[in-house]
Amino acid sequence: MRAVVTRVASAKVTVAGEITGQIGRGYLVLLGVGPEDTPETAKKLADKICNLRIFEDENGKMNLNLAQIGGKLLVVSQFTLYADTKSRRPSFIGAAGPELANQLYEQFMDYCRENGFEVQHGVFGAHMDVESVNDGPVTILFEV
Repeated sequence: MRAVVTRVASAKVTVAGEITGQIGRGYLVLLGVGPEDTPETAKKLADKICNLRIFEDENGKMNLNLAQIGGKLLVVSQFTLYADTKSRRPSFIGAAGPELANQLYEQFMDYCRENGFEVQHGVFGAHMDVESVNDGPVTILFEV
């Protein structure tokens, strides 16, 4: 699995003009699933992201995690994170098929909920408009 995690002041996703997910302070997670990924991979990534300490403490150090600031997650499926960019026209054959990808996308969000977080989300496979107000900006790339 691959994820791009951005610390945000706010973020939202809309599909066909309807807001499907919206958060205040927290993480915007763009999540890609590979063909070799499993529920264990999803759990490992969820645990890493949910415990990531990238919010500033009283000394200005990145020392606080999502729970400590009362943050939320907005998770958006993003098969393009598996793009092969060797040519000018990317190939996406390295991404998991839709059935596996959707299953692990849902499991990832369930694991985040099990960690105690509110999880908002987009619509798997839909064309989505994603807006975010990046905080910092702080953006972290994960691959497990």
